[in-house]
Amino acid sequence: MRLDILNTGYRPATKLLFGVIRAFSGHPVPDAAKLVFYRPDFYGDRAKDFTHEAMRGPSAWSVGERELMAAYVSQVNDTAFCIGAHSATARQALPDAPTVAAVLADLESAPIAEPLRATLRMLGKLTRHGDLSADDMRAVLAAGVTVRQVEDALAVCAAFNITDRLADVFAFDVLSPEGFEAGAKYLLKRGYR
Repeated sequence: MRLDILNTGYRPATKLLFGVIRAFSGHPVPDAAKLVFYRPDFYGDRAKDFTHEAMRGPSAWSVGERELMAAYVSQVNDTAFCIGAHSATARQALPDAPTVAAVLADLESAPIAEPLRATLRMLGKLTRHGDLSADDMRAVLAAGVTVRQVEDALAVCAAFNITDRLADVFAFDVLSPEGFEAGAKYLLKRGYR
């Protein structure tokens, strides 16, 4: 259900900011941004800080790999807005953009390193079923993923399981391909703050 508050419930300064963003980018402000600006003291500031740390904080995973994780988790959740947004960002961040489509089409045959494949398998299982076993962890570690990388991947998974559910419940508008590409440029330049 689309709540009208996402279109109208902002202070005048925020409305002005949205107008400036639209004027300079040529695209509407994505609903994900509108949501974090709606009640920053309740959700927005905390969500931005957590997501920024998961996606841009120190990690052995590259920005492109973490964006690919976000896109993969979003695909498992079948959340169109987040698939589009994070696929576009991963394509721009990775040195081999076709990898994103390959992973989303078939993880097992995609041309990626085994540590990333094992991690995406783990995130997919956690997203689908809500739990993991010790054997699941052993499989990821045996693929060459460090404990810290597992923690970092789980942070990405948590951030996007929350975001995906919000995108679905608030019926985020799916942007045009050009809108997703513009948003990806912004995310790569500024991050999630």
